[in-house]
Amino acid sequence: MGDDSTGADSTDYDHADPDHAGGLHHVELYASDLDASLPFWDWLLGELGYEPKKDWESGRSWINGPTYVVLVRAGETDHPFDRRAAGLNHLAFHAGSRAQVDDLTDGVRERDDASVLYEDRHPYAGGYYALYCEDPEGVKVEIVGPE
Repeated sequence: MGDDSTGADSTDYDHADPDHAGGLHHVELYASDLDASLPFWDWLLGELGYEPKKDWESGRSWINGPTYVVLVRAGETDHPFDRRAAGLNHLAFHAGSRAQVDDLTDGVRERDDASVLYEDRHPYAGGYYALYCEDPEGVKVEIVGPE
């Protein structure tokens, strides 16, 4: 059988885990510039405990427990990503601690390929302790700290 867009061979398909029913199985993001987006996602997901899953010419995936994230090179399009338009607005991840939120915030501030959003209200921009940032494609990412 052939490969699908996530680089998974059909004989290596990841089926659902009934113990995680209702939980997120995976997210697939498309990048217009894969080379520009990979370093950010590799860093962020590694910091959040994800490990490399698969790597192929047009994408990469990372896994953490039953959930994985896929980043794939987008085809040509006349519609650049706009989180304010209909569709995906942002991805939110659990942080292990507020210290992790702070460390990730410092890490984003040091990067040239990402930026902290809502600096004037950070870390309570959403009314709770969190980091809001943007990836190289303009995808908003939220890292939510525990109470």
